[in-house]
Amino acid sequence: MKWVFSYLKPLTARITAGITVKIIGTLAELIIPFLLSYILENVIETNDVKQILFFGALMAVCAVIACLGNIIANRMAAKTTMTFATQMRKNLFFKTLSLSARSTDRFTIPSLESRITSDTYNVQNFIGMMQRMGIRAPILLLGGTIITLVMDSKLALVMIATLPIIFFVVYSISRMGVPLYSKVQQSVDSMVRVVREDAQGIRVIKALSKVDYENARYDKANLSLKKSESKAGIIMGIVNPVMTLLMNSGIVAVIAVSAYFVSTNQSSATTVIAFMQYFTLISMAMMSLSRMFVMYTKCAASAKRISQVMEEVNELQLCEDDGKGDPSVHISFENVSFSYLGKTNNVKDISFSLRKGETLGIIGATGSGKSTLLRLLMRFYDVDSGIIRINGKDVRSYRPEELTKMFGVVFQNDFLYADSIEENIRFGRDITKEEIVNAAKITQAHDFITSFTEGYEREISAGGTNLSGGQRQRVLIARAIAGHPEILILDDSSSALDYKTDANLRQALATSLPESTVITVAQRVSSVKNCDLILVIEDGEIIGCGKHEDLMQTCSEYKEISDSQMGGAFLD
Repeated sequence: MKWVFSYLKPLTARITAGITVKIIGTLAELIIPFLLSYILENVIETNDVKQILFFGALMAVCAVIACLGNIIANRMAAKTTMTFATQMRKNLFFKTLSLSARSTDRFTIPSLESRITSDTYNVQNFIGMMQRMGIRAPILLLGGTIITLVMDSKLALVMIATLPIIFFVVYSISRMGVPLYSKVQQSVDSMVRVVREDAQGIRVIKALSKVDYENARYDKANLSLKKSESKAGIIMGIVNPVMTLLMNSGIVAVIAVSAYFVSTNQSSATTVIAFMQYFTLISMAMMSLSRMFVMYTKCAASAKRISQVMEEVNELQLCEDDGKGDPSVHISFENVSFSYLGKTNNVKDISFSLRKGETLGIIGATGSGKSTLLRLLMRFYDVDSGIIRINGKDVRSYRPEELTKMFGVVFQNDFLYADSIEENIRFGRDITKEEIVNAAKITQAHDFITSFTEGYEREISAGGTNLSGGQRQRVLIARAIAGHPEILILDDSSSALDYKTDANLRQALATSLPESTVITVAQRVSSVKNCDLILVIEDGEIIGCGKHEDLMQTCSEYKEISDSQMGGAFLD
């Protein structure tokens, strides 16, 4: 919870002002029962109308001050809380985007989503409640207790006797709440994962008539969440009934004792009336404190989950370059090995080099390690052994912004967001409309874009669902090349294109980006056959390396793939 104060510190002046107003309003509220007791005991008997009106007006003024003070303070608290929550979510979102791929894998995307949404909401609620009730309740509790002690110490002691029991019950139950609500949030993560997967695969689910199956899967996650919430709710729900029982017991005891005191002239009826009003205020304060304890358990559990993300250390640290690389070689892998889980290597002893402007094709079965090579090149992960160099320098010696600026990338499962085609290609970069149109022409996308009435202003739905698969891929490739990348990576990015469009696209890329080094990962031999270097990957190892003609002679696996796809013939 300590990190929360770092966000509240810049808001100290605003919070102090709100607390001051809240204190004034609460003190005014505390005075009202005392004034009523004074009027009944001392003013009514005098039959002095002026005095009665004066004290009555004073009570009214106190009531107005209490009302306005609470309203103003609550509005100030709401603004402060919104400012706090906005900054907290902003920083958490930025940190989430800045996490290394390994950290993201460890947290999982659904868990990160729920931390940004429900966890920040729990913390926000508690901070708001602290400013609204966290000031008022203790003042009412402490102030009411002091005033009742002054008015009638014997009756006050009867009431105070219940307070230690209440605090013990609330404290004991609250300690159980943090792990319970942590488990609730973990169940939320699981449910978010199912919802996320089903939302992305809704078309496949419908196409395969698996709606009932996915409903059952969701029900399982939902029931797990229900069990976690029920357990937490049952235990934390004990607080209010127990407090009500104890407070009501205290009221009964006070009434019984006060009745005896009045009958023996040890106390007056007016004192008892005021006393009961204070007891009501104290009861309300205790109920507010119990709600705050429940909210605290949720907040503490959520704050812990948020801090885990915020305090995550990026293992991808800058390293010194060893100075042994050849600057004339654009990209080189030197005996690179890597494992995602640290057990068995996903890629093993990979070595190759490319000069600027050359093209590399990588082909192999699904899960062979093709995409892993790209992730290592862009330093999503660090190699376990060996070195990857760009322009002769170890990729670990480049600053992140310096490294990523070199790349234009299209991944297998890339995304389009809900905006115009033009903005999807621009992607927030300083790219002119002319460059966007040129990129679209290179990727064979210009014709279908201009066929729309809105042209480049055509709105794309989230995920590009209102475009065909081939249209989406061409827009994504246009996005990658619009920034004139030094290295262009196409990770199975033309799988939805027909052979002729794919061939035209490759020819246009070769003509338009002569200075860019292009890396193509594909399942089709036709997509890589014209590359300067082709790697055939199997189980994370290079089993074939060379040009197409060489591999047809030296690599039986490559020849088998070629023959199975095209019977040895290709479309140029």
